[in-house]
Amino acid sequence: MSESTTATTELASQYAAQVASDLERNAKEQERISAEVAALQEQLAALQHDHSVLVNVQQALGVSPSPVQPAATPSSPAVPAARKKTSDEPGAGRRKRTKKADAAQVPTAAKKSDAKKPVDKATAPKTAQPTLVELVRGHLTEQGEPRSAAEVATALGQAHPERGIKTTVVRTTLEGLVAKNQAQRSKQGASVFYTAPHTDAPAQDKEHSEQGE
Repeated sequence: MSESTTATTELASQYAAQVASDLERNAKEQERISAEVAALQEQLAALQHDHSVLVNVQQALGVSPSPVQPAATPSSPAVPAARKKTSDEPGAGRRKRTKKADAAQVPTAAKKSDAKKPVDKATAPKTAQPTLVELVRGHLTEQGEPRSAAEVATALGQAHPERGIKTTVVRTTLEGLVAKNQAQRSKQGASVFYTAPHTDAPAQDKEHSEQGE
């Protein structure tokens, strides 16, 4: 009995010493953490004070305060709220971008279809209507006698009123045909006449000049 009692008393003394050291260490840790908390609270109070001073200065300068920087930004509940917004924004942005892309494709396709129509309309008259050079050459061939630039312009203007043929343009076209040996030029006094390049054109010119004399 004496040995068992001495063993229990030794164990109790060891446990008591261990508990005492743990309590002492716990108390020191509480003191350290409380000191850190107090320091952090002081820093937080200083930051809040500076924030209020800056807001007052901003209002005094007449600048509208930004709502993006509230006074409670350091608190922890604001962090998950900001994360939710950032996670929701990319999805909404992608949806808006896809809608904008679809909307942009519609007018581009319409523009392409509209751009093709005038090209077809523009090419059709070019292939259907003869050029002014062809009209002038054909007129000289049909007449078979000397014609002045004014007479050619008048005849072509009556036959093709939609083209707005002018005498100066016809005269330039006739001179171009003469330079290419596709028309012949003759003078009767101060007037200039043009004929198609026939073999008998000189004889006709002589007859016409004799009649003029």
